[in-house]
Amino acid sequence: MKLLYKELALAAHPTSFVFAFLGCLVVVPAYPYTVIFMFGCLAPYLTFLYARETNDAWYTAILPVSKRDSVKGKCLLILSIQLFQLLISIPFVFLRKFLDVTNNPVGIDATVAWYGFGLIIYSVFDLVFFPAYYKNGYKAGKAFILAAIPMALLMTVVEGVVHIPALAWLDSYAPRDLLLQLPILLAGILCYGLSLPAAYRISVRRFEKVDL
Repeated sequence: MKLLYKELALAAHPTSFVFAFLGCLVVVPAYPYTVIFMFGCLAPYLTFLYARETNDAWYTAILPVSKRDSVKGKCLLILSIQLFQLLISIPFVFLRKFLDVTNNPVGIDATVAWYGFGLIIYSVFDLVFFPAYYKNGYKAGKAFILAAIPMALLMTVVEGVVHIPALAWLDSYAPRDLLLQLPILLAGILCYGLSLPAAYRISVRRFEKVDL
């Protein structure tokens, strides 16, 4: 927890906290809701860029912590931001129903499937971004570009797939359709639960070879 506190207090870029609250955008009608996940992926990029400019890696190196702990702190920070973004969106999903803001014409609605797809998007991004960044410990831009390519492709697929008549149930709030969407949510949870630890382990192996 001390590592996470250090990251929140000193290393997190201020916009990351703004992005964390953008889960509330699910209440906006006619909005591409996968863009919310893009903000959750911009947070690590800006935070790592900010850490590079403030010499966070060197500062952390003089603390009584290992490189493994340094990577763990960053992973915990991004985990907190991404999961908070999803959690903060939940009350706004119910507010949507109260305001009768449904049937998003742009793409997928904030359904159970949307949460599952979001976790999958986070999973793919993190699995590419973290190891790419910790290969050298300072090229945040290159790591973001590499991770943004699959992220953008997944976002496009998710927004477009609901326009296929046979898959319209992915965009439905009907109780029966929400039950059908549960496997997607479970798949997302499984992907996220496996990918972030994998990204952490790969990143540690790479970062331990970096000469700071």
